[in-house]
Amino acid sequence: MKPKPHPLVWLWYAVMAFLAIPFVFPTLWMLSASFKSAAEIFASPLGLLPHSLDLGNFGQVFRDYPFAAQYYNSVYIAVIVTAATIVLAALAGYGFARLRFPGRDLLFIACLSAMMLPAEALAVPQFVLFKLGGLINSHLPIILLQIFGSTGALAVFLMRQHFLGLPRELEEAALIDGLNRWGIFWRVMLPLSKPAMMAVGIFAFLNSWNDYFNPLIYLSNPTQFTLPLGLQGFTDPLGGVFWHLTLTASSLATLPLLLAFLVAQRQFVESLVSSGIKG
Repeated sequence: MKPKPHPLVWLWYAVMAFLAIPFVFPTLWMLSASFKSAAEIFASPLGLLPHSLDLGNFGQVFRDYPFAAQYYNSVYIAVIVTAATIVLAALAGYGFARLRFPGRDLLFIACLSAMMLPAEALAVPQFVLFKLGGLINSHLPIILLQIFGSTGALAVFLMRQHFLGLPRELEEAALIDGLNRWGIFWRVMLPLSKPAMMAVGIFAFLNSWNDYFNPLIYLSNPTQFTLPLGLQGFTDPLGGVFWHLTLTASSLATLPLLLAFLVAQRQFVESLVSSGIKG
């Protein structure tokens, strides 16, 4: 029979639930507003629950705007960025953690410098470079800047820290069994790195999904926009915002983020804990 929780535990839960209200309420209100009309959103007194579940906003978002194309753009860009970041970060992180070669530490510091430089400081030279390559108004600059920018550098750092935390005896035993360096990485180290790769994947997916700065610079065609850029398009000819449509689109844009975190929440926390064990 399990012991009953101490009363202080219930008090702690109550305090945490109270502190979560300012963070949870805006999300709940956004989800509720997606079922309301524009007049009902600003009705007084403010109500959390809609008078009726009207799905007309969802139909109008997809019917009158290129929201489906923008949603597809965000999904496929995020998938490519996430997969490429996991693969490259695992390879680079293992190299920095386990392989010895001249200039390794200096190269690692140079990699981390990508996290220290603000994106705004690099925007102009990057734009000139991609313009010379004829890549403006395409998704390739957005993908490359996510993979090889600050997101990629953070992913390499997390994977390196994870590999440093794994015992070297595992590699030594694999060497005795006849595995080469690639076999050790693929058959021994990589299967033990699923939590870290899951955390890297979540970081990469979130940063790609929420990227507003790069699409703003490189894209001009609404059908090529990603969701963060497309959400500003629910306006009338005079610039007034259709809040019921904006909140509906925002609710749809939030769903993949919630699902990604709920599915991989445990692995995400475990990786953050393990990444600080060794430096």
